[in-house]
Amino acid sequence: MACLLETPIRMSVLSEVTASSRHYVDRLFDPDPQKVLQGVIDMKNAVIGNNKQKANLIVLGAVPRLLYLLQQETSSTELKTECAVVLGSLAMGTENNVKSLLDCHIIPALLQGLLSPDLKFIEACLRCLRTIFTSPVTPEELLYTGPDHQTILFNHGAVQNIAHLLTSLSYKVRMQALKCFSVLAFENPQVSMTLVNVLVDGELLPQIFVKMLQRDKPIEMQLTSAKCLTYMCRAGAIRTDDNCIVLKTLPCLVRMCSKERLLEERVEGAETLAYLIEPDVELQRIASITDHLIAMLADYFKYPSSVSAITDIKRLDHDLKHAHELRQAAFKLYASLGANDEDIRKKIIETENMMDRIVTGLSESSVKVRLAAVRCLHSLSRSVQQLRTSFQDHAVWKPLMKVLQNAPDEILVVASSMLCNLLLEFSPSKEPILESGAVELLCGLTQSENPALRVNGIWALMNMAFQAEKIKADILRSLSTEQLFRLLSDSDLNVLMKTLGLLRNLLSTRPHIDKIMSTHGKQIMQAVTLILEGEHNIEVKEQTLCILANIADGTTAKDLIMTNDDILQKIKYYMGHSHVKLQLAAMFCISNLIWNEEEGSQERQDKLRDMGIVDILHKLSQSPDSNLCDKAKMALQQYLA
Repeated sequence: MACLLETPIRMSVLSEVTASSRHYVDRLFDPDPQKVLQGVIDMKNAVIGNNKQKANLIVLGAVPRLLYLLQQETSSTELKTECAVVLGSLAMGTENNVKSLLDCHIIPALLQGLLSPDLKFIEACLRCLRTIFTSPVTPEELLYTGPDHQTILFNHGAVQNIAHLLTSLSYKVRMQALKCFSVLAFENPQVSMTLVNVLVDGELLPQIFVKMLQRDKPIEMQLTSAKCLTYMCRAGAIRTDDNCIVLKTLPCLVRMCSKERLLEERVEGAETLAYLIEPDVELQRIASITDHLIAMLADYFKYPSSVSAITDIKRLDHDLKHAHELRQAAFKLYASLGANDEDIRKKIIETENMMDRIVTGLSESSVKVRLAAVRCLHSLSRSVQQLRTSFQDHAVWKPLMKVLQNAPDEILVVASSMLCNLLLEFSPSKEPILESGAVELLCGLTQSENPALRVNGIWALMNMAFQAEKIKADILRSLSTEQLFRLLSDSDLNVLMKTLGLLRNLLSTRPHIDKIMSTHGKQIMQAVTLILEGEHNIEVKEQTLCILANIADGTTAKDLIMTNDDILQKIKYYMGHSHVKLQLAAMFCISNLIWNEEEGSQERQDKLRDMGIVDILHKLSQSPDSNLCDKAKMALQQYLA
């Protein structure tokens, strides 16, 4: 019986809570417009700073009525403005409040309000929209995001209308104009190319941005100006060796990484710098020797170092909750710094406890930190030296295999890409990875709907199969021939290329060539025929002809080519192709078939002579391409021997 009494008790408590708020909502329905206005004003005063009252009013249905009044043509502008203010106040409450507002379709109503001629009403709508869109629960796609929307804003004169605001006397206006430009320029060459040539009071926009990132300007302004220049540079509008990048933007962003800066500034500075230098080796080298950046980033992992450093308890609490963002930013920047240069990678790895920190990062609860840690590790794994030393010393493969067991696709893509490096023939991690069940895991990835995961799965298997005879049977067994042939007809070019590479590595050394072709020869020859007949690029066809050359190197596997007139005609066709790569690959097939030290070579030579192959060889021996000429002469010698 006690259980049955609980529900009425809860209902009565709720009734008490909401009863005191009900009269606010009731007044919204009064037939007298003046009383409605006063009711909205009273509601505004009641909800300021009172989350409980906000929640009560939402539960009682205030939002739909406020939106109705806001959109009614008969409502006075004052009433509409007050409704927008109350809605903005409700949005400043909890995330659940914002969800409730979104469920009532507040966005279209507020956007419609922007068409009003009244500035106060427009401002109230904009304030409310800003509050809603700064909430993490609001889907970004509800407003302008992405290149299409950047273009719409650009085509409607956003650049010209915003540019003059950079000279406003109001700091807030200048800052918002800067932020607009950074958003417009991000990954948008069209906008960025235009910004480079925009004049404001006779001065080019990049020059204005450079002035705004000088040390005497507020940090927020320096950072946002650096972002604008970074995005314009990455979009190709400013050269990477331009002084405004090398001498101004890069040093400014490095300054933002200093421990004197606030947490948010350090995060934004490091992430923007990582984006700026990511594709450019020279910028990576300059950044690595600027203000001891590599050592400076190590402090990102010790934050906050002591309570005394931050006297504001609220600030300390905030920073402790967001310290993971620093680690994420540091990993991102280390990944960019070490993307190309071996010496920089060595410096990063030699930074105190770096490998331990990365390994720890792989198991952090934050997905973003895990992703950044994997990216950092992937960047460092491009070093042959580090694969043989630091990666082995810290058994990096263990946490990486754990990450691969259960992770979101974005992490899996980078982690599996790194696994490809760890499975290279010279990597000491290769053996223990194989023993930990990597073959099954990678074969599973080849069945993913994500093309990047399919590519990485096959790529890793390809590396695994290289000069590793005992692994080949495991791969074929786990992958299954059905899946292998599905991958050979994959619509993604990268998947197809890597599958051909895997097949080529599987079909190496005669015993394996003969064994695999004895069991799967028919399907492999069918797949080869389909690819050579299909609309594929030069690289795909070259790789396919190389597979045929490997088959031709088998002892018994040769017969599958020699008894297949269709394949022989295709080889002949590619010997006379206009592209040298394909001619060379076809030539390898012929050389392996006619090698006179092998049993049955005379019969094979005779058959190929009857097909006109010798005539083609004579012609190719006069080729202006020295490589092709030499191979043709070598093949002709087999006939003379």
